[in-house]
Amino acid sequence: MTPSRSDELLAAIGEPSRRRVLDLLVREGEASASALANEVPFTRQAVMKHLAALEDVGLVTRHRDGREVRFRVDPKRLDQATRAMARLAAEWDRRLETIKRLSETPRR
Repeated sequence: MTPSRSDELLAAIGEPSRRRVLDLLVREGEASASALANEVPFTRQAVMKHLAALEDVGLVTRHRDGREVRFRVDPKRLDQATRAMARLAAEWDRRLETIKRLSETPRR
């Protein structure tokens, strides 16, 4: 079975270090990998791998600024991701409510 685009998105943001990089980009607006590496407890190479994973799912874009490559969050894709996670949360709330209701139903 091939993972869906939603599965890939959830996998990308499910990794705590990757979320940290994404949070920094949201806060800063844009930054280079070196600048991000100065803010996290892992190497620039690790930051680049996390940025590549975020870029693969469309959450991050890059552009050249002189000799420097800068990264920024794609706000439309982040909004799509937020809505997808809200739908998933609502779906799980319904499932858990059903489980709760079934567990509280007296057995015959």
